Amino acid sequence: MRFGTLLLVIWLVIGAIAGGQRHYYTNSNPGCARASTIVVTVLAGPLNYTGLNPKVSCNPPQPSK
Repeated sequence: MRFGTLLLVIWLVIGAIAGGQRHYYTNSNPGCARASTIVVTVLAGPLNYTGLNPKVSCNPPQPSK
């Protein structure tokens, strides 16, 4: 396995662990904001442990009348 690939996998695993420690995977009410927050937390990886706490809010467009 190449070094870059290994580093990327470790980065994402650390992000997934941070999401688990914040109990993002235990809620049974998935929504746009919750799913986006989980994705951003996993992508942030080790930065979560430096004080970064990514949150995403979603406001989907309303259908026209």
